[in-house]
Amino acid sequence: MPVVRDKSIRKLKMLKKRKKRKPNEESAATNEVDTQAVENQEKEEQLGKEEVTDHHTCGEETEAKEKMVEEIDDCSSVKKKRKIKEEGSETQLESVLGDNSKSFSSLAGLVSDKTLKAIEEMGFTDMMEIQYKSIRPLLEGRDLLGAARTGSGKTLAFLVPAVELLYKLNFLPRNGTGIIIISPTRELSLQTYGVVTELLQYHNHSHGIIMGGANRRVEVERLEKGVNLLVATPGRLLDHLQNTKGFVYQNLQCLIIDEADRILEIGFEEEMKQIIKILPKKRQTVLFSATQTKKTEDLARVSLKKAPLYVGVDDDKMTSTVEGLEQGYVVCPSEKRFLLLFAFLKRNLDKKVMVFFSSCNSVKFHSELLNYIDIPVLDIYGRQKQQKRTSTFFEFCQSEKCILLCTDVAARGLDIPEVDWIIQYDPPDDPKEYIHRVGRTARAGARGKALLFLLPEELSFLCYLKQAKVPLNEYEFAPGKLSNIQTQLEHLMEKNYYLHKSARDGYRSYLQAYASHSLKSVFNVEQLDLQRVAKGFGFSVPPSVSLKIHSSKGAAKLAKRRNYGRETDYLAKRKKFTKPTGGKKDNRQMVR
Repeated sequence: MPVVRDKSIRKLKMLKKRKKRKPNEESAATNEVDTQAVENQEKEEQLGKEEVTDHHTCGEETEAKEKMVEEIDDCSSVKKKRKIKEEGSETQLESVLGDNSKSFSSLAGLVSDKTLKAIEEMGFTDMMEIQYKSIRPLLEGRDLLGAARTGSGKTLAFLVPAVELLYKLNFLPRNGTGIIIISPTRELSLQTYGVVTELLQYHNHSHGIIMGGANRRVEVERLEKGVNLLVATPGRLLDHLQNTKGFVYQNLQCLIIDEADRILEIGFEEEMKQIIKILPKKRQTVLFSATQTKKTEDLARVSLKKAPLYVGVDDDKMTSTVEGLEQGYVVCPSEKRFLLLFAFLKRNLDKKVMVFFSSCNSVKFHSELLNYIDIPVLDIYGRQKQQKRTSTFFEFCQSEKCILLCTDVAARGLDIPEVDWIIQYDPPDDPKEYIHRVGRTARAGARGKALLFLLPEELSFLCYLKQAKVPLNEYEFAPGKLSNIQTQLEHLMEKNYYLHKSARDGYRSYLQAYASHSLKSVFNVEQLDLQRVAKGFGFSVPPSVSLKIHSSKGAAKLAKRRNYGRETDYLAKRKKFTKPTGGKKDNRQMVR
């Protein structure tokens, strides 16, 4: 079995409260595209049948969440016709998409009854736009470059054709791995694996997951037995490709790269290049990315065949965020930030809330502090052990009312059921990161709210959000109505050694993260009033801390990853060890 236990996956399925999706009200625009689909080569050898026992029960549909306490006017967006583009394309879209019906039942004949039955039991009846425009071309064997914002339903868009490819080729464990899905984070890999498990419940194909932080020996044993559909993070996948002799990947039929922009952002560019070099060239490739950057274009050029089908469902939208999302910002001075957060969370204890911070230490401190003062919260951040991250993720998914403090490790791709509020306590690095953070709510046609905390000197960030087509309303708060707990907070920091140490680490990491912002004109660490910032962490006087940007473990790890294992001269010098005795026998005794 893969590292993630069946019980955990079964638990995740029970947590998802999916609603049946309504067909799109507007008809998709049809532009001219090339209809010459690459024909799948007939396989000379038919692979026999072999049982793989891995069936799971489907999640139950539950009642919708109760309405929000506050009602805000809907931010209506102008709807325009959507396009699908392809370089050098000149023929009609209908010839690629075929039937205009957007129900999954219209795929009968193209998709097996086993897969359609699983989709129906998962609660889906109608395809979302990215699914409607992607599934049929992928079933024909096309390479595809997809651009769709978070929450658009792209996971099923690539999983349905992947499962069908294995089914039509009668893939067995002894044939090795036929499908590889690469995800940027462990949490997204877990979530994708959960959907894979549901989709394969009536099939006999083996499936598994490999990711950093998991037991590598167990993964090796599983790979040697044969995993037909594999979900992986880039670093661990490259490790197994290079070092696991029993890993049969030579029969790979399709490579799927999910959240490609995020994979590159967190420093896996070199790993991805190595992976693509190792994998068989004769394969179908699918690349999905929420944003198009130069790096993603370079990756697409290397991994995809010439003239891939381009599917973009958001190209002409007037807003970059989903409909049904109510967004606002609040201007709050540094010394009042925690007081405002405390008041907000205390008022919304009956809601499902995610609060984003810029550093692991800041998450850790605020989690310890809030739990200490009787505001129960969960936390997820990069330095946690994988078992802790996984259990917290499932617990938050299961809860109908809960508060989760997290870093951007949870900002991409995760489909967490019915999140009511997204709070960005620390500002994002850029508008793209803002869009991905708020994408955790208002998913798949649901509604949600988002609130951004800004300092008075950070208001120019709104101009960048406006350029990125992000509509925001200003929310106001009455400072006089905030609970005056500043004195008690400072007294607590003085008396409690562990909270004081945690607050000091959080304060230092906040300043380091602020200094590393890419938008220096907006987020200038030299303009911060450290006295006020320190008050937000419970200090009456700012503690003396180092502001070295790369002093944190996470930053050093990222720098090493970008170097692809090659140490800098500085680190190499530090690792050199010379004997203090000049190589002579050392008879000194060490006393503790």
